[in-house]
Parts: sequence; structure tokens; C-alpha cells
Amino acid sequence: MLDAPARRLLAPGLDRVAGWLARLGVAPLTLTGAGFVVGVGACVAAGMRYWPLALGLWLVNRVLDGLDGPVARRRGATELGGFLDVVADFTVYAGFVVGVAVAVPDARVACLALLTAYYVSGTAFLALSSLLERRTGRSPDAYADGRSLRFVPGLAEGTETVLVYVLFCLLPGHAALIAWLFTAAVAVTAGQRVRLGIALLRRPVDPGGVPADRIADTEPDPAGTPAPAPVTAGTHRTHRETR
Repeated sequence: MLDAPARRLLAPGLDRVAGWLARLGVAPLTLTGAGFVVGVGACVAAGMRYWPLALGLWLVNRVLDGLDGPVARRRGATELGGFLDVVADFTVYAGFVVGVAVAVPDARVACLALLTAYYVSGTAFLALSSLLERRTGRSPDAYADGRSLRFVPGLAEGTETVLVYVLFCLLPGHAALIAWLFTAAVAVTAGQRVRLGIALLRRPVDPGGVPADRIADTEPDPAGTPAPAPVTAGTHRTHRETR
């Protein structure tokens, strides 16, 4: 819900730093790897109840995650980088919750519920992103924003996750309540994605990979100007690295 405004707010600063890093020759995968190591450190620190350290490492992880994409745009994007970035993010997201569960026994059931909600929401997100890519190929759509995957918006997104984990570190005594509330938000997000997926994937697709309600866009116009040829479902594009 907050990702779009957060990106607009932070993008100018991140782009300036990314330009400086690119000129120094820093590779995007270096930032992704460093962010992953720092993120794992945050998970361990949370599990050991070193909350100030966990908070600091978590925020550094998020900054590094926000820089690898802009650096990739300048140095050359790869699908491998986008893939590893998503895997690293999901691993740290789950690991931090495990750390909280280890540190706060009373929050373990809530953390288990949160991980389950993550699993359902993440599965819906990845499956829908893949199928939308298969259907549209290079064609732009409402969910194509230049990132490695098509990010379907929802109530609980990356920005909300950052804020919730900050609350875990600042208010560990209320970790169970925080986890239950965020579980509800993630569950709503999962429902939104499933509902959207059903609505989008019910649309018929012609053999060329173009949804039937867009076939008219591929026909010549009355003036005789040929329209662009439809993109087949097997066409792939190169993505930039992303969070």
C-alpha cells in the first residue's frame, strides 16, 4: 500500500548514491550479496535479543536492497541479479520472523501464523507475476514497472514490512500483538492477489498469447496503418535488478 509513495520519496536520493557507486565500479550483485549477509546478521541479532543491533542491521539491509536496482540500471541489468535479489529478500523476511519467535516465546504462535500468511501471499504473488509475464511478454501492462517481476499491489507490501520489523525491535514486549496484526494484513493481501489472479486469468488468451479483449488492438486501423504484431507467450524480456 505504501510502496509507490515510498519509492517516489526515496528514489532521488537512492539514484544519486547509486550513480556514485556505479562510477566506483561496484557491481549490483555485490550489493545484493552484502545486503543478504547483513540481513542474516539482523535475523541472528533478533534471535539473540540484541534489538538495537538487529534494528541497525535491518535498516542497512533495506538500504542496500534499495541500491542494487538503480546500480543495475547503470551497469547493466541481468535476470540472474533480479532472481537472486528476490530470493535474498524472501529469505531475510522469513528469517527475521524466526528470530523474533526464538527471542520472544510468547510470540511463537503469532510468528508461525505470520510465516503461513507469508507463504500464501508469496505463492500468489510469484505465480501471478509469472503467469502475467507469460501472457503479456514484452507488452506493457498495469503491473509492469521495470522491476524483475510484476508487483501486484496489496495492503501489506515491502514498506509495511520494514515498519513492522522496526516495531519488533523497538517494542519486543508487544511482538505477539504486532505479529498478529501484521498476519491479518498479509492475509488480506493474499486474498487480494488471489482474487485479482482469478479475475485476470479468466480472460481468454488467443494462441498468439494476446488476451481476447486486446485482439482488436492488433488489427489494422481504418486508415490502413498496420498495428504492431502481437507478442507471443514465449517471448522474454531482460529485467533490471530489483528489490
